[in-house]
Amino acid sequence: MDVYVMGVALHPAADVVGDLRLEEMAYRTASAALDDAGVARRDIDHVTLGASDEVDARGISSMLLAAPSGAYLKDEMRVTDSGLAALHLGALRAASGDLQLGLVVSWSQSSVVPLEDIGRMRAEPFFLRPVGLNFAIAEGLLAATMAERHGVTETAVAERVRERLTAAARASRAVRRGLPSVSEIHASPLLAHPLRAAHRAPVTDGAVALVLASGDWVRAHPQKRPLARIAGTEWAVDRYQLDGERLSALKVFEDALRAVLWRAGLGSVDELDVVELEAQSARADLALVEALGAGDGVSINPSGGAFGQNPYFCTGLVHAAEAALQVAGRAGSHQVAGARHALAHGSWGFAQQAHGFVVMEGIQA
Repeated sequence: MDVYVMGVALHPAADVVGDLRLEEMAYRTASAALDDAGVARRDIDHVTLGASDEVDARGISSMLLAAPSGAYLKDEMRVTDSGLAALHLGALRAASGDLQLGLVVSWSQSSVVPLEDIGRMRAEPFFLRPVGLNFAIAEGLLAATMAERHGVTETAVAERVRERLTAAARASRAVRRGLPSVSEIHASPLLAHPLRAAHRAPVTDGAVALVLASGDWVRAHPQKRPLARIAGTEWAVDRYQLDGERLSALKVFEDALRAVLWRAGLGSVDELDVVELEAQSARADLALVEALGAGDGVSINPSGGAFGQNPYFCTGLVHAAEAALQVAGRAGSHQVAGARHALAHGSWGFAQQAHGFVVMEGIQA
């Protein structure tokens, strides 16, 4: 793909960002990404937003957030699936030949909204909404089918929680947390059997922005060095029904993974150096890592994944930013030495209904 990442910015991760309005978070993050790329807002010709009215707790969120994100009098589009879906759209816009330099911006101030209530309102209204389906219950159904199919034990789940939190403690941009014992994880409140509170990645506030450029723009500005090339993108959506086959098969994840590796010109997952997976629970993490099928030479979630920071709507885009920083050699304390190819993953919908991927490729000196 002839599209490049020129700059990256992530808002400092926190459980609660209480001293800034959402508009201020978006403005500061978009401005920082432009500064990182060494360009000004007047230089860009398009902006792609990833935003959810429900999560933002306001109608037509982009009407208030577009200008702070840099989109005033620019060609602006919005997607409502996830932040990573905005990157997919933004990359395609840059690859179209009609647009040259743009921003992709997404955010999530999840601390101000009851996410489980949003989950209930997203459910199909005639059956699932009356029985109370929400994100936790959907994740519990996923956890139960994963446990049955993959034989995942409670101890393995607790150890995965500890593994991801240990990685997050070393990561430059993660929220700092204590490391619970296995017994403390086992004793955490049961949310939806077999899902416990400590099995879930804590939801945080945050924002992320990337500056994307077409290949034509990069070649016309040789003084501007890209951080990474977007080597391939892919996404797929599974059916809405929460039956056992859909929950346990992970077919959409596996099909989209094969497709993005092919698009990136990679023969197998083992040609990757880094993978940042979005798993909202440790049991899902175990299942996705198994489906990934990577060998020991691939570093998985060096940032801690969603257990490092988890601004719910844009966690997948955070992973894309982490992947770009890895191949640019700028990941900080959790840098993987010599990283050349990094895969970012995001998911959205009830019980990971949809999966998206982006492969970032390092730029040769």
